Amino acid sequence: MTLLQTIIISIVEGLTEFLPVSSTGHMIITQNLLGVPSGDEFVHAFTFIIQFGAILSVVCLYWKRFFHIDHTPVPADETCTFKKIIHPIRFYWLLFIGVLPAVIIGLAAKKSGLLDWLLDSVWVVAIMLVVGGIFMLFCDKIFNKGKEENKVTEKRAFSIGLFQCLSVIPGTSRSMATIVGGMANGLTRKRAAEFSFFLAVPTMAGATLLDLLDLLKGDSSWASVHNLTMLVIGCVVSFIVALLAMKWFVNFLAKYGFKWFGWYRIIIGMIIIIMLLCDIPLNMVD
Repeated sequence: MTLLQTIIISIVEGLTEFLPVSSTGHMIITQNLLGVPSGDEFVHAFTFIIQFGAILSVVCLYWKRFFHIDHTPVPADETCTFKKIIHPIRFYWLLFIGVLPAVIIGLAAKKSGLLDWLLDSVWVVAIMLVVGGIFMLFCDKIFNKGKEENKVTEKRAFSIGLFQCLSVIPGTSRSMATIVGGMANGLTRKRAAEFSFFLAVPTMAGATLLDLLDLLKGDSSWASVHNLTMLVIGCVVSFIVALLAMKWFVNFLAKYGFKWFGWYRIIIGMIIIIMLLCDIPLNMVD
């Protein structure tokens, strides 16, 4: 990968990581447009690792909430001893429960080779962009019944985690799946979006660690100074861009919902499908 390819792909990742449009899907499309070779082990790892750079923007933006220990008194009606013990760190307990389904499904998809196959399929991305877009045109009417008093509970966290498993399929959007999962469980759009951001941190940290371990176990020829430099640049660029995009997204989602993102997904997905059906090469550069 060249420096220009790295910067462009990282900007796309930063812009789309927290938008319900599928950052992985957009990176796969961008890689094809830029002529980045598919099937390359380093390219697969790069796709996930720079996502972690974008995810770190959550920690930066929500620093106080992410590293907050709850010193409030345990609710008087709480009878479970375990919940009393973990009360100060309940936030992290909820993240642990929420990430469990993705750990199981993600590992299974990775070990079976299904994930790598999906990452090389532009067809899968295009179809899922359209399918997800159509769903998003109606999901606000179906699920927008959240109440401000509804909080994230263990049951809701696990259910949102199950929704997150859908994002194994490129083009689905982890952000969309988890936000809709939260809304389906009675959370407001804003609260669902914020928990989606928080849940992304352990999820993508695990995915990044898994890819790094796979790279280290395999042929070390990828670990050139150039590739390592591209990884660092990619993480930094995606971090900065995601930080700016996330602030905008929360306000936009709370005000307008998913509809405009749905139309965007449908248009992009249909353009890609038409190009594939007409055998029009996606590569803008050789």
